[in-house]
Amino acid sequence: MKLIADATAEKLRGGFYTPEPIAEFILRWGINGSFDYDILEPSCGDGVFLEQLRKHSLTYGSLTAIELDEAEYDKASHISLPNKLVINADFHTYCNNTLQRFDLVVGNPPYIRYQFFDREQQVEAENIFIKAGLTYSKLTNAWVSFVVGSSLLLKEKGGKIGFVLPAEVLQVSFAKQLRNFLAHFYNKINIISFEKLVFPNIQQEVVLLLCEKNVSKQHNIEHFELKDASELKNLDIALLKSPKKRIDFKSNKWTFYFLDQDEIDFLENIAKRYDIANIGKYANVEVGITTGSNDFFTVPLTTVEEYNLEHYAKPMVGRSVQVNSVIFTLEDWQKNKLSKAKAHLLVFPRKDQLDQKNGAVRYIEYGEKLNIHTGYKTGIRDDWFVVPSLKISDALFIRRNNLYPRLIINEAKAFTTDTMHRVFLKHGVNIAAFTASYYNSLSLAFTEVSGRSHGGGVLELMPNEAERVLLPYHPDNAALLPKIDEMIRNKADIEDILKLTNQVILKNHFNLSQEEIDLASRIWKKLSLRRRSRGK
Repeated sequence: MKLIADATAEKLRGGFYTPEPIAEFILRWGINGSFDYDILEPSCGDGVFLEQLRKHSLTYGSLTAIELDEAEYDKASHISLPNKLVINADFHTYCNNTLQRFDLVVGNPPYIRYQFFDREQQVEAENIFIKAGLTYSKLTNAWVSFVVGSSLLLKEKGGKIGFVLPAEVLQVSFAKQLRNFLAHFYNKINIISFEKLVFPNIQQEVVLLLCEKNVSKQHNIEHFELKDASELKNLDIALLKSPKKRIDFKSNKWTFYFLDQDEIDFLENIAKRYDIANIGKYANVEVGITTGSNDFFTVPLTTVEEYNLEHYAKPMVGRSVQVNSVIFTLEDWQKNKLSKAKAHLLVFPRKDQLDQKNGAVRYIEYGEKLNIHTGYKTGIRDDWFVVPSLKISDALFIRRNNLYPRLIINEAKAFTTDTMHRVFLKHGVNIAAFTASYYNSLSLAFTEVSGRSHGGGVLELMPNEAERVLLPYHPDNAALLPKIDEMIRNKADIEDILKLTNQVILKNHFNLSQEEIDLASRIWKKLSLRRRSRGK
């Protein structure tokens, strides 16, 4: 956990300022020919949005800008605009006390974690959630409460919000209730994303979230992807007036909406149409072992020999590069062991059971010199060096991935750290069939929909997300496993593997048409390529 003392002033303020083309576009979309709007900017910073109003001579009725930081408030106050009020205050407090309502709310809210709020801000943010009928969590980021609070400040019969938000609004679990709130509260939602990072220095992918409420009963959404912010000047605002895709109120994530409507319909209906279950029906997925310090507890053979730790060193695999197959064998582990890889997990007993004659005591003393025992996880243990939850799983699921996530049989019976998830099969499930059944275009498409992408193009799936991936399980798929393993060991192109597996897994065993198989492949390629382009 990061402490406030370790955070930079910029981080505490959440101040990553909006590029001018983005601010200008959001205002142009929001005002769109109107002249009497009451506008709110809930975190105006040094006044980028205000400057764009002045520069482009945009007309409005009134302008209210809120800014907590005194230096930034002072800058915004000196921007010459008519009928402008700049308030030096926290937005949460302002939101809970003002009676004013607005036609348009725009801005780039701060990206501040809950633990960086002071106590008053936490209370005020929670009150916003209570007013909206939502549950406040310590995982909640400031931008979430800004979006909810701004929505509550719109006029009763209509209004718009236009925000620059982290792309995680579309996918992370702590924003799930926000997505549900927005889907019901607004009638039109447009998402604009960018191929190039807007804030490359922080590797934070952002989107523009443009929402409008009216008195209709329709709830539609649309997604547009541009190369970079400079292309906003050529985007016709008229395209945003009538989003076409129907909002699915049951959808966990909004990455669905990067797809065309026929692709969305396919993913929504395929499981029921062909009676395809998800991974969670066949296995439980859990996080790997949390050691508290992987650098200390996972070691290469040289450390084992130096400290005479053979009695405590157990086989482990901690990195995807240590597994070049879908079956991690004892022979694979032996190769890792003889390399410089950290192929051992140190499993120590309680202090009163330690053998005082070998090197364990000396190595533990070495760890205490490094202050390993004062860490967050190690510090709460009775004996800091005794790692809990030492279960060996049937299979492994790599947590963070580039091209695609791999499911791997743990034949070597190796431990794994929290860089991989542990997969425990349920009774009666054949592990060879289970593993082979995963390697198809439909399952890979669902990994992209279920997981979340990071600014560098990495796909991450948490255990509950991995369990939601569709798995067309069939006992006869076990016959495919040796060929899949051979091809992956020989670094075959994944698409060559899928040409083989799709025909058996999807067509022969589940009767998907070739058109449907091609559609699943298209969806996977589209989402995967979009994500990985962020890493370039």
